[in-house]
Amino acid sequence: MRGLLTNFRNFAFSGSLVDLAVGLAIGAAFATVVESLVGDVILPLVAAVFGQPDFDALVLTVNGSRIRYGSFLTAFVSFLLLAVTIMFLVQAIRKATGRETAGAQGNRECDHCKSFIPVDASVCMFCTRDVEPVVP
Repeated sequence: MRGLLTNFRNFAFSGSLVDLAVGLAIGAAFATVVESLVGDVILPLVAAVFGQPDFDALVLTVNGSRIRYGSFLTAFVSFLLLAVTIMFLVQAIRKATGRETAGAQGNRECDHCKSFIPVDASVCMFCTRDVEPVVP
């Protein structure tokens, strides 16, 4: 039983699991901020341009059944605005941190040991032999 508790403690407090928990918490907070930006700032601006904050009133009636396609349109427009906002925020963060110029991305196979190494590597991290960098 003691070994099981020790194994669980080592697993629960290992660096990668704690990093994952922190990442999830920050991601949830970021999602709340972006949803508020879209719902409270951008959608009202769209409503000011088009004269309507949402399309929930649009309904199609077929044989007595109400098809609320306006609600779908509102959710779809909200999703598109959310996606575009996240794209712009991520691009701004990458520019501010210099992440987009950090070097080539991707892996390739080492000619000597057949392990996968970064494309811009000049030495294989596995067999430590010199390799020619492949920079696209």
